[in-house]
Amino acid sequence: MAEHNHSNSSLQPILDLLFAAGYVESDAPPSQIIAGGISWAVAALNANTTTAIYDESIEDSLRLVGCPHLLLPSHIRDLDTEALLPVVQWLTSRIPSHHVNEVCDAENAIEVDEHGTSIEALSGNLDELNHRKMNAVEQLDQLRERISKEGVDSGVQKLISSMMSLKDLERQESRFLFNRDSKHSELQAEISELERKRENDTDSQSLPDGLHQSLSESLEKINLMKKKLAARLRDIVVIRRQIDDLPCQSELNQYESRLSELNDQIQGKHRQTRKYYATYNALLEIKEMMLKETSLLNSIISQFQDAFSSTDGRIRLVHSMEGIVNGSQQKLEKVQVGLQEEEKIRNDLKDRYAAAIGEQKRCYSLMKAFQVKCQSSK
Repeated sequence: MAEHNHSNSSLQPILDLLFAAGYVESDAPPSQIIAGGISWAVAALNANTTTAIYDESIEDSLRLVGCPHLLLPSHIRDLDTEALLPVVQWLTSRIPSHHVNEVCDAENAIEVDEHGTSIEALSGNLDELNHRKMNAVEQLDQLRERISKEGVDSGVQKLISSMMSLKDLERQESRFLFNRDSKHSELQAEISELERKRENDTDSQSLPDGLHQSLSESLEKINLMKKKLAARLRDIVVIRRQIDDLPCQSELNQYESRLSELNDQIQGKHRQTRKYYATYNALLEIKEMMLKETSLLNSIISQFQDAFSSTDGRIRLVHSMEGIVNGSQQKLEKVQVGLQEEEKIRNDLKDRYAAAIGEQKRCYSLMKAFQVKCQSSK
């Protein structure tokens, strides 16, 4: 709680500047109030500038209105008063006075209105914003569920962690550069003071010793800052290499296309091989049947000669023909059973194929939705 009060007290000058310039106070968190106040001030300076501060447009918006100070989205999220205060001072000092009067007049008009039409309009806008916020939260939850189902949650978390680390290092680098400039200004002021003392010839004996000590301390500070800067740069290079190791969207699309082509080739070769095996088995079965038929015909021909010579031969021929008919009937039934089994397998394969096609379409739609969300979140 003490830290929260301290942060509010350090932010109060910034909030006072925005409220004094005409920005309407709200019950939102400090980061949202500051973001809304900066966007309002930018819109007041340039009507063509959007009234919402986004991560990818904040620097462009400030550059468009000619702000000389650097401000990153992380400065607003972290409530970095050292970076926020000069920007807010510069913006509020250049807001036209007539714009402030218009804001005051609008506030008075809202208070005087007996029917509360302006309040109702604001309430409607607030309800619409809350509804859009709930829809955005639901879409974000659905996207997270899809990411978890697709099995890429760890990669996305790793990428997000790397991006957050990179942004934090960039913020630290900007603070370091700011501190370096301030130290440079202090050292320059000390050098100017030493030059002034040297020109006035004051305490000429102690001047070289003090100058030597100041130079030594300055060199030590410079070397220390160089080491810190080198360590920060190494960390940034490591993070950037980790990000570069992750495949980008174009590479993922290329991998997907290549895998699809390879899968098509494998499936085609598999179908062709199965077709050759089926043809070979069918021809082999036909060959065996033809050999059996040839043997059967030769046996019948030999029995015909015996049948014409004696009565016992005719009886044996009849019994042999009945056995041939029974054997053919059994073979026919066996073939029909095999045909039914093959038809059942065929129907099962058709059902599995239809289910696989449906799953493929669902995966494709999920992938397209994931790609759209990734592009919109950049």
